[in-house]
Amino acid sequence: MELKEFLDFVKTGKALNTPEIYEFMDRMSDEARKITFELNSSYHEADEVRELLSRLFGKPVDPTFKVFPPLYADFGKNITVGKNVFINACCHFQDHGGVVIGDGCQIGHNVVFATLDHGITPEDRRNTYPAPIVLGKRVWVGSNSTITKGVTIGDNSIVAAGAVVTKDVPANCIVGGVPAKIIKRIE
Repeated sequence: MELKEFLDFVKTGKALNTPEIYEFMDRMSDEARKITFELNSSYHEADEVRELLSRLFGKPVDPTFKVFPPLYADFGKNITVGKNVFINACCHFQDHGGVVIGDGCQIGHNVVFATLDHGITPEDRRNTYPAPIVLGKRVWVGSNSTITKGVTIGDNSIVAAGAVVTKDVPANCIVGGVPAKIIKRIE
């Protein structure tokens, strides 16, 4: 299996459960860990961080993109980041299903992006199902939040620290709690 074939397959939302897919995911995970270990093992200037992230993502990142390592990814090749994005330390990307971060987003410490979920029934529990996470423009995600698969967060919205976002968030809202609910509309 090659990257394009895998990325096309995850768009279907079908279970990632064949030997070919498992082998591909293991290979990609090894590659992502090598790059993130290099990123996280010592100090790097901002340009070096962006170069490592370009390798991890498989495409160039914008010069305005800023990350405070460590950063963790178990796939890496399905992350897209806009301009003027800041990601604070200790964020985790389970990006098989895709993570898109729009222009001007700010991501707090220790945020988890989880684009895979297991089947619910015991017979289906070993299977994983992908769906993308999409952040609009100027979204602020507070520290220790978790965004789950299939969630879209609208432009200008805020995710309060510690929230677990399991459903789409409209634009111009503040959400918080477990599971996250709308707390306030931003005027």
